[in-house]
Amino acid sequence: MKLNKTLYRALLLSSFLAINGLILFGISSIWSYLNTGADRSTMLHLPEERASNYLPKVDWAPLDHEGRPMEEQTLKEIERDYLRAWQVRNSALETNNTYGVADYYTDSARTKLFRILELNSANNTTIKSTTLRHHPKVEFYSADGKLVVLTDENVERHEHIYSDGKLILSQKSTPSYQIMVILEDGFWRIRHLVETPNENPRNAEQIPPSTASISQIKGVNYYPRTQAWDMFGEQFKDSIIDHDFSIIRSLGLNTVRLFVPYEAFGKVEIDPEKMEQLKRTMHLASKNDLKVMLTLFDFYGEYGIQDWTLTRTHAAQIVNALKDHKALQSWDIKNEPDLDFESRGKEKVLAWLDQMIGTIKQYDNEHPVTIGWSNPEAAINLSKKVDFISFHYYRDPSEFLGSYDALKKKASLKPLVLQEYGYSSYSGIWNGFLGSENDQNDYYKMMDRILVEEHIPRLFWTLYDFGEIPVSVVGRLPWRKAKQRYFGIIDRYGNPKKSYSHFIGDPKK
Repeated sequence: MKLNKTLYRALLLSSFLAINGLILFGISSIWSYLNTGADRSTMLHLPEERASNYLPKVDWAPLDHEGRPMEEQTLKEIERDYLRAWQVRNSALETNNTYGVADYYTDSARTKLFRILELNSANNTTIKSTTLRHHPKVEFYSADGKLVVLTDENVERHEHIYSDGKLILSQKSTPSYQIMVILEDGFWRIRHLVETPNENPRNAEQIPPSTASISQIKGVNYYPRTQAWDMFGEQFKDSIIDHDFSIIRSLGLNTVRLFVPYEAFGKVEIDPEKMEQLKRTMHLASKNDLKVMLTLFDFYGEYGIQDWTLTRTHAAQIVNALKDHKALQSWDIKNEPDLDFESRGKEKVLAWLDQMIGTIKQYDNEHPVTIGWSNPEAAINLSKKVDFISFHYYRDPSEFLGSYDALKKKASLKPLVLQEYGYSSYSGIWNGFLGSENDQNDYYKMMDRILVEEHIPRLFWTLYDFGEIPVSVVGRLPWRKAKQRYFGIIDRYGNPKKSYSHFIGDPKK
């Protein structure tokens, strides 16, 4: 009986302690919640993925305004909420949905936007838009710290207008705005947003960069022998690249074309280790008296206007890091973007390329810009926007001059560069036993005879044969992979092929 009473008392005591523990835990949780600020993107209906893909460049004018002095933290909060307002506006125009608009605009400010959405919805019209650059200036800050007047001049805005799902207009504009924002519930919301006449446009004509060095290009598209399409990363070795660059220079060549893969380099946040490896590669090129044509956005294929601020940020980091390097010869925006015309839409691809040319030139107007088209016919696209025209050619040498002359007539006197050409020596079943080292050597003799006579700058593909070709490059079809492995003038074991001797001797070759 005494034992039962003892157990009963112990049970009551433990239950009492457990209940009190739960009560204390609940109180502490409530207290913690009440003292923790809610996540703003959650409160204001801003999806996480949307918050991460809109990063326009913002250049604030020096603070010199009427009213109360502006606090640094307040200015950061205004910038954050102002850009979120733009992002929600862009999303609303794309979907004709008012979701989230009320969180960033007061009643008076959103009335006009709602009318636009209603009209677009009735006409089955949508607008995909983004802004890439803002130049805000504080004009007035009220004494109570709850009202700010801004101007935002020459906003770089891009719009793709669709009707019934079909792109009908792609346009760029640089409007200016007068904005009033007020502090409500701890957030800065737009009360007035008025577009104003653009009295101080910033699109003054720039002096184009010199293309004198382009006519002297004699070079090669380069990857290390064991790192095809994967030059930067854990296998990166300065000694290997230095050795290869010395071989390239000994062949009388003066230029290497290198590739920067967008995703592998970290996309919007550049991988500092890979960036350092790229810089070291540029130093090695300089050491070996070689110039570098740097191809950006390798393996990138989205092009959507919603991501333009991300690709712009990516490009800005690389350009700013390398634009003063003495080895840098030129910027190549993208390799063979015309191959994405069918899957992504030609207008969409060209619009992205067009704005990216402008982006590169905003950060570096000293080095010429080009695009690496997959064939001469495609190279006429955006020919008036680039500083020189680059094209690839893997067809019969006997047809080259006809294609070249046709492009030259349309090229508006722009310099032309044969950015890729070459011949696979693969002789296996997947090539009908047709290739050989002799055929490859004969190909270079025929092509280079034309190129020398016509004084055409060129870069051949490529220095080495490769043991493995990534599926992402040519797919899984064996006849494509096998052929791609044997374009080098040096085999995958480091032995010169017959075509190697073609590049030795006469410096004109």
